[in-house]
Amino acid sequence: MSQMLNTGVRWTTQDVELLPENEGTRYEIVDGELFVTRAPHFKHQQTCGRIFRQLDIWSESTGLGEAVINPGVLFSESDNVIPDVVWATKETLALTLDEAGHFTDAPDLIVEVLSASKSDERRDKEAKLKLYSSRGVKEYWIADWRSRKLEVYRREQTQLNLVATLFSSDIITSPLLTGFSCTVNQFFPA
Repeated sequence: MSQMLNTGVRWTTQDVELLPENEGTRYEIVDGELFVTRAPHFKHQQTCGRIFRQLDIWSESTGLGEAVINPGVLFSESDNVIPDVVWATKETLALTLDEAGHFTDAPDLIVEVLSASKSDERRDKEAKLKLYSSRGVKEYWIADWRSRKLEVYRREQTQLNLVATLFSSDIITSPLLTGFSCTVNQFFPA
């Protein structure tokens, strides 16, 4: 569940560093707008873990890149996010990880798992889609564990566009992930 703190102030990474650290609270900034997210639903976390596991197993077998859960992505002082899962090629990792272990530019694939609230859905389907599109993310997946649905956005020229809406029995493949394949159902808990 996320809450948006919009007081007409344009938030920056430096502002967030001054906020209190509370266990289970996550701060993200998209276009200067602060989003505060509390610990998500158990099944949300299971979905993140399952998507990570599929990407990680494939990455280990191919050696093409790395998957990670909840990395920091610091695009700029006013665009600082923590996606649920990302995957990046080894080349992207070498070019974009800073000394603190945060991405400073776009990972190749970003996955967000929807939470229940309308503000969370707006953040992931509007604000983050726009941010990831403008920053050069090649592919963006939005997973909804409640409806067992996966929306796949791919870069077409200069922006991310919805190319597929997949359900449980559908198979997810990607030109970005050569040889990767699994049923969408494998991403969601029972």
